[in-house]
Amino acid sequence: MSDATPIVFIVDDDVSVREALPPLCSCFGWRTETFASAEEFLTHPPVFVPSCLILDVRLPNLNGLELQNRLALHHAHMPIIFITGHGDVPMTVRAMKAGAVDFLTKPFSDEILISHVTAALERTGRSQKRDEK
Repeated sequence: MSDATPIVFIVDDDVSVREALPPLCSCFGWRTETFASAEEFLTHPPVFVPSCLILDVRLPNLNGLELQNRLALHHAHMPIIFITGHGDVPMTVRAMKAGAVDFLTKPFSDEILISHVTAALERTGRSQKRDEK
């Protein structure tokens, strides 16, 4: 894998999600980095390769929507795919209005998640190419 290998960040306090998604993503040649909390993710330095964030809504302390807001304040334009087992329409609308690219309800199929991650990574790749010009 080269330094330009896309990265899928996964922030979920559920260990089963953090263990299940990396092997799935690796089948598509993507690197993954997992975090059990929003605070842990915030300590990660920025990356300059195509990347996206799979983010659980319900997290201890700083929840997913709060993390999304904090990232927006710091001009971090990484596509966010929310995942939750406890979503509702107002929560979905709030996340999407704040810039989330997708909002998936658990359980979701591997195919659905992969299609959304693929689109998010393509989006960051196009954005980075525009920035280089």
